[in-house]
Amino acid sequence: MASVAGRASASRQGHPPLDEAVVQRFYERMRVVAPAAVGAIERDRADDPGRAFGDTACGRLLRSLDHDGVRALGMWVHHWCMRFYDDDTRAALRLLREIATRSTLGWTADEVHWMLGESHGADPTANARFTLPLAAAAELAPGSLRVDTLVPRQAGPSRRS
Repeated sequence: MASVAGRASASRQGHPPLDEAVVQRFYERMRVVAPAAVGAIERDRADDPGRAFGDTACGRLLRSLDHDGVRALGMWVHHWCMRFYDDDTRAALRLLREIATRSTLGWTADEVHWMLGESHGADPTANARFTLPLAAAAELAPGSLRVDTLVPRQAGPSRRS
């Protein structure tokens, strides 16, 4: 399988690009959880959408992983949702939001930087594109990553005279 690291390592707003070896390790970690994630999401698509998250296939998968596995799963789901955002991502978005509520997962500045880069590449209609990276960034030590330079500024309301 060819590496896609170069595509994801582009610099954002003065931040140095991520090392290709680091990004490649992200993809390797995500490949480990991807088959289980795809299966869980597919089962949840076919199941009752009102079911409590803990009782879903995604909920069981999330419980089965350690912090490193949850971060890899979060990165994979974030990547998948940003690439294929449409009406059929409800189960994946639910999983993404659930991961975003988990604190103390040990996110790294590189992981957050990579997810923010993925968010920038997403269609602006992908409303959840910053959900996980901003939640993960909240765990970082102050000054380890300038999120304000990576998140686009939203235009304020226009004033009419």
